[in-house]
Amino acid sequence: MKVKLAVSNERHDEIKKMLAERGIETDDSSDLVLSESNRFPDNLTVKDTTANVRIILPVEDISYIETYGHSVEVHTRDKTYQAMDRLYKIVNLLDPNKFLRISNSVVINTDKVKKITSTLSMKFILTMSDGKSVDVTRSYYYIFKEYFDI
Repeated sequence: MKVKLAVSNERHDEIKKMLAERGIETDDSSDLVLSESNRFPDNLTVKDTTANVRIILPVEDISYIETYGHSVEVHTRDKTYQAMDRLYKIVNLLDPNKFLRISNSVVINTDKVKKITSTLSMKFILTMSDGKSVDVTRSYYYIFKEYFDI
């Protein structure tokens, strides 16, 4: 049996060792996830498509996450990575106090919003810390306004 660990850095090695003693392997591509209750992961496993390797990406480096069909891209200030999971699974792992869904296909790190521009059609255009723009769609307009107290 293989499981994916979504635990704090402090307990990661301890839990991995404990599972190995019981014959359970850890694998970041597994569908089964073992997580701490009321704990959000510090890292996300993503794929660097240019080097074709998996890396451990600190969650605080994420600017926004965007999906195109079955492809999920994780954007940071300097680079774009491919996520290993579907968007809804990633959203369920992330801290809702730091990450906010702004459309069916985009989740933002609220700490990385640099500029908010409103439009006439009940939308917002966000400029992220990496300079890229993402749109808050009408469906998420009021959720966004409430979150940012606009």
